[in-house]
Amino acid sequence: MEVASPIPKKHARIEIIPLIDIMFFLLASFMMVSLSQTTMKGMKVALPVGASGQTQSKKDYISLSVDKDGYYYFDKTKIALEEILPRLQQVYRTNPDAKIFIRGDREAVHGNVTRMLDQIRSSGLEIKSQATAGVPGTAK
Repeated sequence: MEVASPIPKKHARIEIIPLIDIMFFLLASFMMVSLSQTTMKGMKVALPVGASGQTQSKKDYISLSVDKDGYYYFDKTKIALEEILPRLQQVYRTNPDAKIFIRGDREAVHGNVTRMLDQIRSSGLEIKSQATAGVPGTAK
């Protein structure tokens, strides 16, 4: 004979909503801890200066630019295409290792940039392409 219990029999249930709340709390806690650890908290120190290093001055760099209207600029000075070669030859005589940064406007005609590159090649300076920060091509 079976005796019935006065307490109704319930099946065990897993309540998922409190588990989701706990998981979101843990996720937010870990995110906050990881973000706070990315800041470098170090002491300020005076870094040593090397004796063998060479400082580079602005004299070592020349900027040649072409704008969208076809005008040429030599270190922010507007010049004609024919004046580029004599100036570059003078720079080459004083400093054969001078670096030239070539910049062309996005809307500049390709032929204008090519003519400027021909002037650089004629001056004796060597052209090398390098990827630098924000400068698509560099001539040496």
